[in-house]
Amino acid sequence: MNAENNIGSSFQEKLTRRARLQEELRVLAVDDDLNILQLLKTALSALHFDISISDSAANTLKLLARQEKPFDCFLLDIQMPGMNGIMLAKEIRKMPEYKHTPILMLTAMSDREYVDLAFVAGATDYVTKPFDFLELRSRMSAAQRLVQERRIAESNAQQSQAVDPKAKFPLDEPISIDGIDRVLRYAEFDNYIMQLSQGRLFSTHATAIKLVDAKRLHKALSADEFQLLLRDVATSLAKATKKSGDIISYRGDGVFLTVRHGRNAAHDAPEEETFNRLLLTLQSQRQARTDAQVILGDSVSLRSLSKSGSLMSISRAIENVELRDQMAHVEPVRRRASGQDGSAESETVKKRAYETVLRDLFREDPSLRND
Repeated sequence: MNAENNIGSSFQEKLTRRARLQEELRVLAVDDDLNILQLLKTALSALHFDISISDSAANTLKLLARQEKPFDCFLLDIQMPGMNGIMLAKEIRKMPEYKHTPILMLTAMSDREYVDLAFVAGATDYVTKPFDFLELRSRMSAAQRLVQERRIAESNAQQSQAVDPKAKFPLDEPISIDGIDRVLRYAEFDNYIMQLSQGRLFSTHATAIKLVDAKRLHKALSADEFQLLLRDVATSLAKATKKSGDIISYRGDGVFLTVRHGRNAAHDAPEEETFNRLLLTLQSQRQARTDAQVILGDSVSLRSLSKSGSLMSISRAIENVELRDQMAHVEPVRRRASGQDGSAESETVKKRAYETVLRDLFREDPSLRND
């Protein structure tokens, strides 16, 4: 009887989790233009989103303070009187229940400075006005997938912790490193790169940085210790690039990416020695039982007029540091077949780039869609 009860309980838990994943996305749109709010409400309601509206940052903060059930997604206009959308995004990110909630910025301002400020403040994506509603629908669908994926990840993590509290996350998992200035999560960084691709990127470069012996360290350290080490690396990158304001992201496999702007971006980046000196200091301060180091790949220009081209440049930056890691490794490295080299992260970025090409193609030529 107990076995039957356990099976029934487990099945009910699965049904509950599935229902939670499939429920409507609760969205809050914030804009001081009531016409825009009504337009968003009509359009997104037709797409089966549960949408609420607010006409100012001040009213939004009051609304959030009395909400019993958190919202799943935000649409924030940047240009609002008083507290603007970027400042509001920062305030929302301070609330524990909205630490990972998708925030889409709505604005007519597409200058790189505003894009940087929005993503550093905690934006997940960026939609420019006037709205292309096909694009808005696509971004909202992406936000919905992100919410569902995070719910699944949280559920799986809770189950793993219940079975084995010391369970490690996979090395190739691009875990979030929160609370460090200019460090973006995986999805946010990709969206940032694709938003940048809509402007001129002739003076923008990407550099990949990799933790030496990441596989060995991941195996030797506990999950908490390895996560602290990754945090040390992110902190050292943020400190070394504070003046230039590089945007940083952890990509899994011990690999970080930085994006730097400026005519001399490729030449002005800090030396490898600078990163390692800062990293060693951080490890010493917390008395870590490691003296880990990082290596840098060559900078890659993001000069591209397409989203897919920018993502392919990111992939090349990762391949550069992976190749250097292989060549510098003490142990013999089994070479893959020609053209097959690269980390799991590099392959993921390539796949994302190809998917972007196909989406752009189908959108430009409706006859290719199989409706």
